[in-house]
Amino acid sequence: MSTLSRRSFLRSAALVGATALTACTVTATNGVTTITLDVTKVKNYGQAGLNAAATVTSFLSSFPALAPYALAITAAEAALSGALSAFSSAAGSTLTISYNDTTWKTRVDSILSDLDTLAAAIESALAGSGAVLSSSVLSNARTAYNALATLISVFKALLGVSDAKAPVGSRMYLTRDMVLVGAPVPATGMTEAQALRALGV
Repeated sequence: MSTLSRRSFLRSAALVGATALTACTVTATNGVTTITLDVTKVKNYGQAGLNAAATVTSFLSSFPALAPYALAITAAEAALSGALSAFSSAAGSTLTISYNDTTWKTRVDSILSDLDTLAAAIESALAGSGAVLSSSVLSNARTAYNALATLISVFKALLGVSDAKAPVGSRMYLTRDMVLVGAPVPATGMTEAQALRALGV
C-alpha cells in the first residue's frame, strides 16, 4: 500500500511540475536567457490578487475604524485591475509572451508591482486591525494574504526577480526550480496550486 501511495505522490508531483513548466519556460542560448510566459498564468496571478483584495475588503467593510485600510486596498486593487486589463487587451488571443521583449516585460512588471503594492496594503490592514476583527475573520484574511504572498513569490521566482522578503541565501529563498516541481513556498508553506485554489482561481 505504501508503494502505491509513493507512486501516486510521484505521479502527482510530475503532473504539478508539468503544469508549472507550461507556465514558464527558460532557455539559454549563447549566454542569453530567454523567459517565455504563459499568458493565462499571468492573468491568473492578477485575478488572484483581485480576489484577495475583494475578500479582505469585504471583511473590513463592516468596521468604520478600518476604512483607511480598505481604501488603500481598493486603490491598489484599481491599479492592478488597470494593469491586468491592459495586459489582457494587448495579449488578445496570444498564448505565450517573451519576458525578454521590453514591451511585454513592462506590462508584466506593472502587474507584479501592483500585486506587491496590494499585498503590502493587505498586510498593513491585518497588522492594524488589532482586536477589531474576530479570530475566524482574521484567520480567513490571513489565508488570503498568505495565498497572495505565495503567488507573488512564485511569480518572482519564475521571472528571476529578487524578492526583498526572501533574499538569496536565506532559508525563505524560492528558486525557479522549486516552483517548477511544485514545492511549497518556504515563507508561507503553500504551493502555487493551493494559493490559486484559496483565492478562487
